[in-house]
Amino acid sequence: MSNSDLPNESQAAGSLVNPADNKFTRWLTTVISDLGKNGIFIALIAVVILFAVLTNGILLRPQNISNLVVQNGYILVLAIGMVMVIIAGHIDLSVGSVAAFVGAVSGVFAVQWGMPWWLAIILSLAIGAAVGAWQGFWIAYVGIPAFIVTLAGMLIFRGLALVVLGNANIGSFPTEYRALGNGFLSGLFGGEDVDIFTLAIAAIAIIALIVQQFRTRAGRQKYGQEVEPIVWMVVKLALIAIVIGFFAYALASYKGIPVTLIVLAVLVLAYGVVMNRTVFGRHIYAIGGNRHAAELSGIKTRRVDFWLFVNMGFLAALAGLIFTARLNLAGPKAGDGFELEAISAAFIGGAAVQGGVGTIGGAIIGGLIIGVLNNGMSIMGIGIEWQQAVKGLVLLLAVAFDVYNKRRTGN
Repeated sequence: MSNSDLPNESQAAGSLVNPADNKFTRWLTTVISDLGKNGIFIALIAVVILFAVLTNGILLRPQNISNLVVQNGYILVLAIGMVMVIIAGHIDLSVGSVAAFVGAVSGVFAVQWGMPWWLAIILSLAIGAAVGAWQGFWIAYVGIPAFIVTLAGMLIFRGLALVVLGNANIGSFPTEYRALGNGFLSGLFGGEDVDIFTLAIAAIAIIALIVQQFRTRAGRQKYGQEVEPIVWMVVKLALIAIVIGFFAYALASYKGIPVTLIVLAVLVLAYGVVMNRTVFGRHIYAIGGNRHAAELSGIKTRRVDFWLFVNMGFLAALAGLIFTARLNLAGPKAGDGFELEAISAAFIGGAAVQGGVGTIGGAIIGGLIIGVLNNGMSIMGIGIEWQQAVKGLVLLLAVAFDVYNKRRTGN
């Protein structure tokens, strides 16, 4: 027998490898990688389970789940705009003051001047966008850092809010206006104890998610791209469907779908498309990743920065309207700490300190984590001083984890 007829070492080693083992190894690697990418969602689930146990299930009562959405809606709205600003490498410290200012102005429009509620809302949103344009001009075209401009804006618009209010409260607002922060959509399909309309919307959302995921998978397979194992995909979809179903049943058992949640859903869908499927969104990521390279590639960075802050002003105004509608009151203390909550939500949700990284969904989940922490600790009777300390620690750990990942991957 010649040497050529003998199996070489690689052939001998290959013959010892079990194809099933290879398949299982690839499947396990995919699962671990996917869990790492969705770590923030797992963290949210863990926090919910922790406080559900610590509060003896009070956290997961239908009324409390509904309150979580209503009480944190304005922070989630701010988080959407803030994560876009942070992705581009900026920061906005003025959003709380802008929210307070716009809430005060809307009180003058709707209560003192007797404007129709819808006109008061439209004009208030326009004022918010104008405030964003004012700050965007100094940042984009004059070249003053966003930190300085928005720090000045925090003082300016807090002062203007006090001027508009005259150090007094304005209320009460029209019923339609208050629905923005306290309204519910229910009873369209009947149901006494459980709202059928809410369950129907949840079912449609679950079906749409499943169809979208399978279409995406089919598209990747068509172009020869690697896809996750079908078993793992089905498991993930089943878990997500269970979470959505539980959440929807809780809302349906209380008052139905909060109007605030409807506003949030529209914003998440719209801004998700903007950030992932439009030129403007790609430009934001490019600027945050490397501003100089983005300029050399022809991106009009000043224009993008300007419209980013116009958008942030608009969303700050919307958050101010939601907060004012929820309280049925425009007061001098409105907006205190909003900017810190929004920034925390963005960073906890995975936004990078240096810019260029972050998602709308991550910011929403980060905001929900803060909301669950606030709600859970309040139920447990923990003082506000310890709540602030815990939230600060969570923010520090989130940023430290981001820095650690960047060092580990060499980015």
